[in-house]
Order: sequence, then C-alpha cells, then structure tokens
Amino acid sequence: MNHWKPELLAPAKNLERLKVAILYGADAVYVGGQKYGLRARADNFTDYDLKNGVAFAHKYNAKVYVTLNAFLHDADLEGLGDYCQFLESIGIDGVIVSDVGVLRVVRKSSNLNIHLSTQASCLNSSSAELWKQFGVKRLIVGRELSVAETGLIGEKSGIDVEMFIHGAMCMAYSGHCTISNFTAGRDSNRGGCIQSCRLPYKLENQDSNPITFMSSKDLWGVHKIEDFFKHKICSLKIEGRMKSSFYVAMTCKAYRQLIDAYLEGTITPELLEKIASNLESIPHRDYSSGSLENPADSDSVFGQLSGNNRGTHEYLGIVIDTTSDYLALQLLEPLSVGDEIQIIPPKGEIINWKITQLLSVMGEALDSIQKDSVVCIPRVDILQDINQFTVIRLSRQKTVYKPELVTHS
Repeated sequence: MNHWKPELLAPAKNLERLKVAILYGADAVYVGGQKYGLRARADNFTDYDLKNGVAFAHKYNAKVYVTLNAFLHDADLEGLGDYCQFLESIGIDGVIVSDVGVLRVVRKSSNLNIHLSTQASCLNSSSAELWKQFGVKRLIVGRELSVAETGLIGEKSGIDVEMFIHGAMCMAYSGHCTISNFTAGRDSNRGGCIQSCRLPYKLENQDSNPITFMSSKDLWGVHKIEDFFKHKICSLKIEGRMKSSFYVAMTCKAYRQLIDAYLEGTITPELLEKIASNLESIPHRDYSSGSLENPADSDSVFGQLSGNNRGTHEYLGIVIDTTSDYLALQLLEPLSVGDEIQIIPPKGEIINWKITQLLSVMGEALDSIQKDSVVCIPRVDILQDINQFTVIRLSRQKTVYKPELVTHS
C-alpha cells in the first residue's frame, strides 16, 4: 500500500468557507488578507478572522496559507513587513508570493514558509532551482505544465511542487492579463480582475453574432489521480476563492474521496462516475483537462454565452446551528413543505429528504419561506449526525450538457 499522499488544498473566501473546506476533507486552505493579494473582490480575512481561522484549522491538523501574490508597486509595500510578523505570530503555515521584492520583504521580516505563486510562471527546473536558492519551499507551477513536467521539475530541483487540479482557468499566460485594466481601469495583477475575458465580443464592422473566444473551460483532474501520485505532486490545489460553500464542500469531498480511494486501492469506474456526477452539480463551465496531460488547445475554450451556471442542482443553503431536535438552515433559495432536498455530509452518502415541517426561529409553523432567510427543520433520526456547516442542495435537477468523463487505467 502506498502511504505517501498529496495534500488537498482548498480555497477559502471567508471564515465560513475555511471551516467548510476543512470539515469536508481539505488538508490545507489558502486565504487572502485585506491587502497584498490578487482577489480584492473576495470577502477576505481580517486579522481577527485569520486568528480564528488558524485556530480552527490547527485543531483539525490542517494548515493555512495566506496569499501575498499581487505584483506590488513601492507604495503598495507599506506595512508588508509588519503584516508578515503578525502572520508569523498567529501561526500561519506559509505565504504565497509572486514578486521577488515581496519575497525579500517576507524573508527580512519573518521566518514564514514561502510558496511561489503560479503567477510567477515557474515552468522549468532551472527556474525552480533559482527560486529554491531564494528561500522558496514550494512551487505552485504555471498552469501551462503537464503533471509529468511538474513531477520532473520537483525531481530535478528537489523542491515540493503544487498544481491546480480543479476550477476556473485564466485565458492569459499564467494569469498575466491586462484586459480589465482597459475595460474597467482595474489592474488584474494587483487584485482587480473583473473577468472581462468571459464576456461575448463582436468584431467591429462585422454582422456576426457576439461570441466568447477568450473564456476557458473549467479544469478538472478527476481522471488524473494516479498521475498525481506517480509524479509526487505534493499538493493538489482547488481554485475558487470567490466561490460558494457549496462549491468548496463538493470539490473537497470529491477529491478527498479520490485521494483516499487511490491509497486504499478502491477506485472503480462506478466511483469515478459518482464523483464526476457530484462535480457536475456545482456551478461550472464545461470541464476540461487543461494542460494536465497535453498542452491546452482550442478544445479548452468555453464558447457558450450562458455563463458558468451549468450545475445540475441548485444550492439551497447551509446548516448554521443545531440542537438535539432541530437543524437551523441559512437559505439561498425559497423552501416549502413538500420540497425534496439532498443533505450532503462531509463523509458518507448523500441523504435524500422530503420537507414535512418548517419552523421559524420563533417556533412558528410555516408552509414556505423565502430565500435569504433562516428556517428550522426537525432533526429526525436519519439527521442525527448532521452538524453545523453541512451544505444542502435541492433534489430537482436542471438539464445541462454533460461532458464525457475520460478515464484511464
């Protein structure tokens, strides 16, 4: 039996998603603070949230990495040294950097572990060896690399390597895009991306309909789990610091199952199909293997105009509190007596449940309740093991295109 296993690394937009990620199987999470990162539009973590997040993660033997991966101007560097000292003081397990100047500040002001961001476009072992000399402990390689190429870099340079294995992809080389600068006056490389590449465009003086030609399909690595082990990819990273708790829960649960099943020798076509089906339930663009096996080509372009809401199920809500008798749900969709829901525990099978009773937080019986509300349902025997931060989806399915699952032995 193979006892070595890669880390499963998940995104966390805020404290709720951090807890969801860890409870659903993530070994580590990456988060952003209020400054210095590339996801300025995410909720991001206050200093207080970071302290609480680290305490929660370490309680479950998980790690927390903080993104300092924006390309900073001199004025942006103000306070970075003090911030690094704060991160070290609360036990942050590492920081993710792109810029050599930021790396230098981190090293001068703290003893934090440094991970090199994919934005730095590390694509070969010579580059990896240089970054290692600079004090980098882990490389998050450019998404242009295959699993085999990444494994070879790790082997030649003697440094840990990390890959994105699921989520949204950028059309630009290693994310070095300036479209948002021109369309919205926001610098993508300093945290201001508005995803202008996802929009339909029409060529001037042509009568053709608008098309999307820069929007990438979403990445998934379901069929590459064997290769991740074979090539000693130390960390498997899920994209999505702007995504919902539903997305975080379903992706963590799926890849946790894959990693554990590979270690146990229990991967079957049926398991792969079930995992693929659950990943189809979350909002996504069509899935693609990107460059995990071969260089991405025109087949990796998402040419639809319908956006990314192609999931088969609607995210209903999340359990925010429990008592011995009731579960309190924060709803994102309306709910009525008679509706059928699916409760998705961190471990075990999905629970199908028909709503027979709804109560307000004051204990009043309800026939229905609108979205963005809190409602209680009875905690019957089958729901006794359901705890806070469990996600729930509606049972009814939407009709969407389902790409063929590619598998290999």
